[in-house]
Amino acid sequence: MKKSLALLLVLTLMLALVAGCASTGKAGGASDEKVIKIGVFEPVTGENGGGGFQEVLGMRYANTKVPTVDLDGVTYKIELVEVDNKSDKTEAVTAAQSLMSSKVAVVLGSYGSGVSIAAGEIFKENKVPAIGASCTNPQVTLGNDYYFRVCFLDPFQGTVMANFALESGAKNAAVITQLGDDYSSGLGNFFLKAYEEKGGTIVAQEQFQTNQTDFKAILTNVKAANPDFIFAPSSIATAPLLIKQARELGITATIAAGDTWENTSIIDNAGADAEGIVLSTFFDENDTANPVAADFVKGFKEYLKANPDSLSKNGGEGVAAVSALGYDAYMSAVEAIKAAGKADPEAVREALTKVTYNGVTGSVSFDENGDAKKDMAYIKTVKGGKFEFLKTVKVG
Repeated sequence: MKKSLALLLVLTLMLALVAGCASTGKAGGASDEKVIKIGVFEPVTGENGGGGFQEVLGMRYANTKVPTVDLDGVTYKIELVEVDNKSDKTEAVTAAQSLMSSKVAVVLGSYGSGVSIAAGEIFKENKVPAIGASCTNPQVTLGNDYYFRVCFLDPFQGTVMANFALESGAKNAAVITQLGDDYSSGLGNFFLKAYEEKGGTIVAQEQFQTNQTDFKAILTNVKAANPDFIFAPSSIATAPLLIKQARELGITATIAAGDTWENTSIIDNAGADAEGIVLSTFFDENDTANPVAADFVKGFKEYLKANPDSLSKNGGEGVAAVSALGYDAYMSAVEAIKAAGKADPEAVREALTKVTYNGVTGSVSFDENGDAKKDMAYIKTVKGGKFEFLKTVKVG
């Protein structure tokens, strides 16, 4: 009797398990739902967490617009696998390895060239392609057939800002960079080289340490050199401190940087001292010449309004250039997956070399190094506590 009862219980449990698997689409622990995984390799904490999160927002929004892809008559759900590289090169390697374990078809990111370079070898070794959104240092893609990007590069950006400085009447300039930071030191050097080649004079070069908060010593040296223009590419966290301390010392020169400074938290934290700063960036939400961009801006703002936490972390309804680039990186990945006809990373990498996509930030296609073929930048300033478009600049 006991054996019969035990057998009955076993049969009952087996039937329940089968029924459960049928109702959830699972059998043997595997889902019947067809899924393609795209890795999101970004900082959402650390000194670049603010900009990294804005980049992630662009990718998340893109995923709501194109949540599936059809391959050979089968519909696949696109799942974002997000990891936080914490704005740190060591953490970046761990985060990249985590994505490889998740078996993603392609990786998006990262905000911050240093973490992108640090993780690049991981992607290359595992033969999984990565598409950077705003990592502008040339070393990201150099010698790595598996890294692509949808943004312009620092040699271009440095030249754009050197041209702007000279056209603004700045005959001499100072350069301030972060020691050991690939983005800051790289962009600063490209500005310096272009500025001198075009006839400008560099009167001061200063460096600061990561996580440094007191810049008065180096700014005192800069003030003594009396530059017309200060180029100080740095992180979102560093920028307001540097700006405020420069103004407190009575420095009146134009203070400028690259794309990382397009973040409202810099204005919030620097206050009135942020007035007149200048930066180069990839996109302007008020440029309606591109219908794709206009549709993106409208839809992205609606997406933010529907997600109060995201709206708050974004700093309001403003559309950051990195959000637009994050969107373009995602869409480029989808185009490559469709062109490959499968989610095999090697096939996706090969398809990326031939992808042409009409994106929010312009036409996206890649050269032999995996770099986007971009030739235009936007120059913005801060006026009345807001970013204001000044002009577009082409180099080439």
